[in-house]
Amino acid sequence: MTAKKPPHAYDAKHVLDLIASIEADLQRLKALVEQQIEKFDPANPHNKAPDGKLTEEGVECCYRMFDEGKSRYSVAQQMKISFAAATHRFNNWRKLGGSKRQRTLLG
Repeated sequence: MTAKKPPHAYDAKHVLDLIASIEADLQRLKALVEQQIEKFDPANPHNKAPDGKLTEEGVECCYRMFDEGKSRYSVAQQMKISFAAATHRFNNWRKLGGSKRQRTLLG
């Protein structure tokens, strides 16, 4: 009579291979998400419409700078907008929940 494996027995090598595969997938996902985060650039010309107003990407760029703790003055300088415009965006950012707000993806 052959010995049966208990129902809770498992192949440790198979489990370790599975963990390694999941870790590799997570690293790829992390790299993709990090690329999205790094895409915001205050100097990107797509941040402003032809009339000089901020586009949706420009507004999100401002918000992400506030997320990082940048001051209204710093945001105004880097975005090449007035301090009043930066203050307006800062107040909207706070109304949306500040750094806990829902981020939008940048194109």
